[in-house]
Amino acid sequence: MFFPYTGSGSYCYANALDMCLGDASPGPAVIEVLTGSPFGMQLLGGTTPFFDPAGWDGDIGIDAALAALGWECRRTSGDREEAERLLREAETADPVLVGPVEMGLHDHRPGLGEPIGADHCVVALGVTGGMVRFHDPAGHPFATLPVERFLDAWRTDTLGYGESYTARTGFAKAREVEVADAVERTIGAAVAWLTGEHGHPVPPGTLRNGEAAERLAALIEEGLPEETHGHLTHFAIHVGARRLADAAVCLSGIDRRSAAALVSRQSELVGSLQYEVTTGRAERAAAALRELGPTYGELAERLRSGD
Repeated sequence: MFFPYTGSGSYCYANALDMCLGDASPGPAVIEVLTGSPFGMQLLGGTTPFFDPAGWDGDIGIDAALAALGWECRRTSGDREEAERLLREAETADPVLVGPVEMGLHDHRPGLGEPIGADHCVVALGVTGGMVRFHDPAGHPFATLPVERFLDAWRTDTLGYGESYTARTGFAKAREVEVADAVERTIGAAVAWLTGEHGHPVPPGTLRNGEAAERLAALIEEGLPEETHGHLTHFAIHVGARRLADAAVCLSGIDRRSAAALVSRQSELVGSLQYEVTTGRAERAAAALRELGPTYGELAERLRSGD
C-alpha cells in the first residue's frame, strides 16, 4: 500500500498529521491554522522569540486540529516498551504519529548526532531488519534509524514540552466537518491565545504579543546573541510569516475579511524581518516589530466582533 509523503521541516506536526489523515486531510496549511499557532507572539523566558502564542506547543496544537476536524485517535506516552511495540506493528494502513522527538538525535540528517533542544514530529511506518522506517517531514521520505536510536530520540528530556514516547495511532473520522466550519469553530480558541485566556501554563519570565515585540526590538538594537540571531533567521521568522499567511487565507475563506487583512499585514511585517535581521539592519527590524506589537490586541477585537 502506498503512503504519500508531504514535507516541510518548519510545519513538521502539520505535515505529519496531514500524512496520517490521508485523502481526507484539508492540507498542512489549514491544519497549521487549526492548531492555533498563528495567533500570538512570545519571548520565551524573556529571551527566545517565537511567532506563536505563549503557552502553546505542537502537542496542544495537534489535539486542537484533530478536534476541529472531527477526528479521533489513540494517544499514548511515557512507556518505552509500548512505543517500541507500536513501531513494530506500524504499517502504512495504520501509521504512528511520533512526537515530539529530539531532532538532534536523528542521525540520518547530516550534521546532527547530539541533542540540540529542537522538537520535531515524524510518521513511523514500521520496522524492517532492526531499522525504523519513517517519513520525516523535514525533507526525508522513507528515512531509517536503528530502533534503539529512534527510541532514544523519542525522549523529551532536552525539550521544553511534551512527554517521552508520545504516539498517536488509529486515526478515525468521528464526524463530518467542512473546512470552513472547522476554521470558524477555532475562532474562540484563537481569541483566547491572543488574550492569554487559554488556561495553559506559561513559562516564567515569558513575554507575549506587544511586550514581546517591544523587548525583541530592543534586543535587536542592543545586538542579538549569535544563538538568538540564528534561531530567528533559520527558523522563527520564516515559519511565523508562513503561519500568518495561511491564517489570512483561512480567515478570508470564512468571510472574516477585516481580520484576514490584519493577519496578512502581520505576515508582511514578520516576513520583512528576514532580510533586516540577517543583514543587521537593526533600526528597520525594530520598527517592524514595534508596528507588529499592537496588532495582536487589535486582532483579538476583530475576531470577537466577527469582522
